[in-house]
Amino acid sequence: VQLVESGGGLVQPGGSLRLACAASGFTFSSASMSWVRQAPGKGLEWVSSITRNGATTNYADSVKGRFTISRDNAKNTLYLQMNSLKPEDTALYYCQKGGTRGQGTQVTVSS
Repeated sequence: VQLVESGGGLVQPGGSLRLACAASGFTFSSASMSWVRQAPGKGLEWVSSITRNGATTNYADSVKGRFTISRDNAKNTLYLQMNSLKPEDTALYYCQKGGTRGQGTQVTVSS
């Protein structure tokens, strides 16, 4: 299993970013996937999950209405569209399959 996140960066409050996670080493279309994050000095926080076919998505209350998880099974890629970003969204974002995470991509929201 290999998961490689990308798309992070520095953005001003209210801005947007789109994260991507390229998956390999397993049958992506058969796996539910998640995004989790870790803010500086804090533990891991679940952000969002999506079922194998993308029919069902779930979000943490802290991001509901601002973030959208999606997937392209033909490209073996998971996405997280993040809008209306807040400073408290600053964290290292990971995609996750079961107990496996990638190396993460840093999102910093600051003016």
